[in-house]
Parts: sequence; C-alpha cells; structure tokens
Amino acid sequence: MPAFTAQAPAKIILFGEHAVVYGRPAIAVPVMALQARAIVRAEPRAPHGQVRLIAPAIRLEALLEELGADHPLRRVVELTAQELGAAYLPACQIQIQSTIPVASGLGSGAAVSVAIIRALAAYLGKSLPDTTVSAIAYEVEKIHHGTPSGVDNTVITLRKAVFFMRGQAIQPLRIGRPFTLLIADSGIPSPTAATVGDVRRAWEQNPQDYEALFDQIADIVVQARSLIEKGVPHFLGDLMNRNQELLRALNVSSPQLDHLINLALQAGALGAKLSGGGRGGNVIALVSEGDAAAVARSLKEGGAREVILTTVE
Repeated sequence: MPAFTAQAPAKIILFGEHAVVYGRPAIAVPVMALQARAIVRAEPRAPHGQVRLIAPAIRLEALLEELGADHPLRRVVELTAQELGAAYLPACQIQIQSTIPVASGLGSGAAVSVAIIRALAAYLGKSLPDTTVSAIAYEVEKIHHGTPSGVDNTVITLRKAVFFMRGQAIQPLRIGRPFTLLIADSGIPSPTAATVGDVRRAWEQNPQDYEALFDQIADIVVQARSLIEKGVPHFLGDLMNRNQELLRALNVSSPQLDHLINLALQAGALGAKLSGGGRGGNVIALVSEGDAAAVARSLKEGGAREVILTTVE
C-alpha cells in the first residue's frame, strides 16, 4: 500500500507578536528550511477505524482513543475526518517527523496539524482548500495557545509571507527584495500560552497603557510592510530594535533573549528582536550576507543552541 505524505514549513513572526491578538497587524513568513511531515499508511489488518499515532520527537506511540479528548493530535485527526465526512477512518498509522523545534515560537504545532490534515485528506483521496486547512489548524491552535492570533496556521498553510490582521482577509506580502535573517534558538522553551495569558491579565488591569503599546507596535508593522514591499529591507533593522523595546515593555523578553540580541547587534546585525511568544524560543537578526557568518558565530558562542540562516523572498 502506498504512503500518503504531506509537509508544512515552520514560520517566524517578523513584527507584531502579542499585539496581533488585540486586533493589530502582524507580518509573518514561512521558514522552508524547517519542516514537519506527516506520513499516513494503511493498516489493512487492523480493525476498521483504528488510528495509530507515532511521533518520535515527543516519544509518543499510541492509538487515537488512548489520547485525551483535548490532545492536539487526536483533535486534528478527528476534526479532519469530520470535515472529510468520514465517520470512521480506514485503519491507518500516522507517523510524524519534524525538524522544527518544539515550544520555540516557530509554529511547530501548527505545522504538524497542517501536515496531518493534508496527508489524511490525500489518504482518503480528497483535498481540502487552504481556508479549510487553516481553519482546522486554528481550532487545534486553541489547545496549544489558549487565545491564538491565527498567524501560525495562516502563514504555514499558505507557505507565503503575509500581512495579517485578525478578522480581516489575509493579505499576501510582496517581497520587493530578498533579505537574510538568522534565527537563533535560545534553547529555552517558549511558554506561549503562559505569555499570552500574562499579557492579557496585564491588559485587563491596565488597558490604556497596553493599548498604547499595541498601537506603537502596529505603527511599526505598517512601516515594515512598506519597506519590504518597496525593496529596501536594510532599513528594517531600526524597526526590529524598536519592536523589541516594546516587547520588553510587555514583559515577554528575558535575560537570555536580551543577551543574544545584544550579541547579534554587537557582531554587526542591522537589527534583532525576539520572535513569537517570548521568554524563550528564538531571536531573529537581520544581517547582510557579508556579516551573517560573524553574527552566527557570535550567537553560537553566546549560548544559542542552533542558528539557522534563512532568506525571505
């Protein structure tokens, strides 16, 4: 029997994290160098409806019904089957492979969901439109992040840079000129649900000040979009630094993230900031091609677990 495979990329948020949850825009791009893959194989000797999930990265091997009702993997399989009109799936094994670090702000959960959705659809001889794939992944994101913005599932489903605002039509972002980023993994898990929850509680206690911070972030996002589409991305560095200052004001940075950001700037990065939920996860740095190696070396020597070079184009 053939295997049915689907892949989905990682993502990074360039600008606008946290504020996007409160109706402000964000810019996010796929990271094609990192991928989640789902492989579905029929198990003709197993009972009809039996689904076995294998995910070595999280040391999981279990039947679907053995997982809790709100387990993300069980949820994505059941929602996809429901959308495809399958009361019971033909017995199968779903294997998940991923090079995307977990809990690092790179959209690992959404990428796994999108890969599973598309592989299961192919297994049943069907396909789903991007809007449906994204909608299912978004439902699963609620388990991962509590109050997700929708950025992860959107950019990962579309595999394109996007300008995103909650409740509005997604706008593909035209890249006027390619630019280079370094993604440095701090090695510290990013507790996205916790940071999103903390920001919400702080906003509830002091809405006026937090709305002002969100407005400043929104202004930076709009400026960044203009620079990217005009093909002058080298001017993005100052906006990244300003965005990071505002993220510190939201209390979602951390000493290790600040340390890596300072190292990147000292080594020649044009700008640097955290990306994602914060307090862990990744730092992104805008670099020229000539400075990329030196900045990457400084980040590694400064404690980054891994440094990935990616081109936004």
